[in-house]
Amino acid sequence: MEYQHDATLGEGPVWDEREGRLYWVDILSGTLFRYDPLTNRNRAHDVGEHLGAIGLRREGGLVMALQSGFAFYDPADRQITPITDPEADRTGTRFNDGKSDPSGRFWAGTLSYELEKGAGSLYSLDQNLEVEVRLQDLTISNGMAWSEDRFFFIDTPTRQVMAFAYDQESGDIANPEVLRTVDEEEGYPDGMTIDREGALWVALYGGNKVIRIDPASGQTLFEVHLPVPQVTSCTFGGSEFRELYITTAREHMSSKEIQRWPLSGSLFKASVPFAGSPAHRFGG
Repeated sequence: MEYQHDATLGEGPVWDEREGRLYWVDILSGTLFRYDPLTNRNRAHDVGEHLGAIGLRREGGLVMALQSGFAFYDPADRQITPITDPEADRTGTRFNDGKSDPSGRFWAGTLSYELEKGAGSLYSLDQNLEVEVRLQDLTISNGMAWSEDRFFFIDTPTRQVMAFAYDQESGDIANPEVLRTVDEEEGYPDGMTIDREGALWVALYGGNKVIRIDPASGQTLFEVHLPVPQVTSCTFGGSEFRELYITTAREHMSSKEIQRWPLSGSLFKASVPFAGSPAHRFGG
């Protein structure tokens, strides 16, 4: 374990190599964290609403996917500047996972609070702050990762890790294929990242682990086991990007389950024999 905490729904870790710190969120408490591994300090800011995802900006600061839509965040003065809300005409939905693509667009998806099937969508926000719908009819829009020419995506209830053809210039995605269907006993695929070799690291909610899968065959290549069931997301960090930071949750857990899994909601770090790369930054 790296930092003991009780996040209800810890998510969205992103390593800022300029600061040497990790940003992550507790979606349901609306809390943005900035964790410093050198001091073990975890600075928290309550943003006042549900916070689905964050991304680094090229010019500094963060882009956010809030319940109220996309926004900029300045860590220096903690100011939030709204951008736009692609679901302003809808109620009962919120943003979930999100991150930036190789060309600097910020992608984030939605879900309904009732987890209504097909109620979610996946959006991208470009450098000109224009929004485009990328996928619809989703239920729990979740993990994302990119290679040079492929987009990987998870809609959690399907238990599938999907692979799409991806055009960096336009952001267009096409030709979806099922890369991996996660077995029921393994839990649900949640957040995801990619390493320098192109392998995917998938957090398994309810599965107590993160798996590294082959981007061609979908087969498991490596596993990181954790002492908690609700494993939500992961990202590479550290000076050489060989440390895997893993977020967890304690959503809907009973007091008996918390007693059994007391570290649920904590931030974990695993040293792994693979390296990641710096997170793509939003160009807007």
